[in-house]
Amino acid sequence: MRILFLGDIVGRPGRKLVLERAPELRRELSLDLILANAENASAGLGLSARNAAELLEAVDLLTTGNHVWKYKDLVPVLQSEPRLIRPLNFPEAPGRGLAVLRPPNLPPVAVLDLQGRVFMDPIDCPFRAAEAALAGLPRDVMVRIVDFHAEASSEKIGLGLFLDGKVSAVIGTHTHVQTNDAAILPGGSAFLTDAGMCGPFPSCLGMQPEPVLRRLMTGLPARFEVAETPAELRGALLEIDPDTGRALSIKAWRG
Repeated sequence: MRILFLGDIVGRPGRKLVLERAPELRRELSLDLILANAENASAGLGLSARNAAELLEAVDLLTTGNHVWKYKDLVPVLQSEPRLIRPLNFPEAPGRGLAVLRPPNLPPVAVLDLQGRVFMDPIDCPFRAAEAALAGLPRDVMVRIVDFHAEASSEKIGLGLFLDGKVSAVIGTHTHVQTNDAAILPGGSAFLTDAGMCGPFPSCLGMQPEPVLRRLMTGLPARFEVAETPAELRGALLEIDPDTGRALSIKAWRG
């Protein structure tokens, strides 16, 4: 199987480019699935119901992260749309953190969304949440993709090693900067610390630089807005053996 996982979609520029490019990417890269993190797709922070519906016309599944609760109108969508998931380790939250896609003429694919705790909100343990979720998967679901939405690279690497051999891939999101450590771990799982973002370049993580610089230099509050520079796509391109769930290759992808 060939799967493209797109990093955090940032604002209108990121959404627009994903919507434009998704059909041709399916053809050019011979993709079976496109997955994307939509954590910052609406005005650079959170995801609205309208933008979720728009993006689900282009990609097969959306993951999210710590800003998933920004737009109240998304809550009913989280409860009704099986292709939109939030971090599993939020305790007693609406929606689901695990989805099993069963596309026509393809093997089933599980996608698990987890959020880190280092430098982030003190929610439930992502390691234990992942272990429990994987134990409950049907036996025929061999392809398993994990989006780990986390701040600390150490925590991301830790989860990758913890799940090595139990999942097909662990892909990090949240920090918006694509890393250069794509690898197949010893147990056969693909790993990338961060997939990067789909949004404006150059920018400060997708935002206009001037307010960010003022805040960095003065410590005073500033209103951030999505940058207006041209958007680019970042992500991870995966090849997975559908019979075993083992990763065959992973590449930090730019488009």
